[in-house]
Amino acid sequence: MSEQKLTVSLSPHVSSPDNVRRIMMDVLLALSPAALWSVYLFGFQSLRVILIGIGACVFFEYVAQRFILKVKPSVDDGSAAVTGLLLAFNLPSHIPSWMIIVGSFVAIIVAKMTFGGLGNNPFNPALVGRVFMLISFPAAMTSWPVPLLNRWKFVDAVTAATPLSVAQEGLKNGTTSQQLLSSLPSYQELFFGYRGGCLGEVSVFLLLLGGLYLLYRKVIRLQIPLAVIGSVFVFSAVLWFFNPGVNMPPVFHILTGGVFLGAIFMATDMVTSPMTVTGMVIFGIAIGILTVIIRVFGAYPEGMSFAILIMNAFVPLIDSLIKPRKYGMISHG
Repeated sequence: MSEQKLTVSLSPHVSSPDNVRRIMMDVLLALSPAALWSVYLFGFQSLRVILIGIGACVFFEYVAQRFILKVKPSVDDGSAAVTGLLLAFNLPSHIPSWMIIVGSFVAIIVAKMTFGGLGNNPFNPALVGRVFMLISFPAAMTSWPVPLLNRWKFVDAVTAATPLSVAQEGLKNGTTSQQLLSSLPSYQELFFGYRGGCLGEVSVFLLLLGGLYLLYRKVIRLQIPLAVIGSVFVFSAVLWFFNPGVNMPPVFHILTGGVFLGAIFMATDMVTSPMTVTGMVIFGIAIGILTVIIRVFGAYPEGMSFAILIMNAFVPLIDSLIKPRKYGMISHG
């Protein structure tokens, strides 16, 4: 009897060392420099927001899986911790603790577990929580402690508007973009993070550092971040070129707000982004254009969160219209 040389088995036939836990640990590690910087800028309050955000999201996911879905809890995979940290990154440092808990509940229970948990949610959970909080608690979500002045205080924080808010309000009141730029932080300060804002968006440099690590680890692909940042730059440059007096320069747009945080860490979410390269590029360009439209013509000074959630809704359509050619198919074009 001859020796069997062919093994027949069901797919998949390609294995990978990647798993959810490893990917989430990489994301947490990539976010760590920006998290540490926020603690340096905003002190104990920043640490409080981060710890409550992570803790509440892990707690709600455990409760939902254990007592509602009746499945084995998987909070040790790190996905709930990533959601909690990203939610914290989208909040000001002095926001009340109970509001963070409410936002965490919406992010995990409403935006994630309602759809069946990780891998089934159509929208980015952290952004759903953030937008819910922005609509429900607008005063708390649009008041920003001045960095460095409040690092070791727990109450009575000194607040000021973010550069985006100052620019939007100034342009509405007739101040030119050139006048505004002279009173706002320099591009160097915006790049390295000496400004107010959400905890995780202030340092473009550290976000880029985390993004390069994720690219090296092959957790994210370059198409979406480049498409988002590039389209924000190009579209805002067009507006600025035709009317520089009432539009901020493109460099200002990409260095302020949550452009880099959204482009690198939230638009690239595997569950809520397209599967094909072409789809990723379309998805990213649309997010960038929507962000600038909301910033320039909308009521809110920042539009990244809304833009990503809007495009999350179009991902199934993008995937259905743009499909990769099947392996082995001969093109007759």
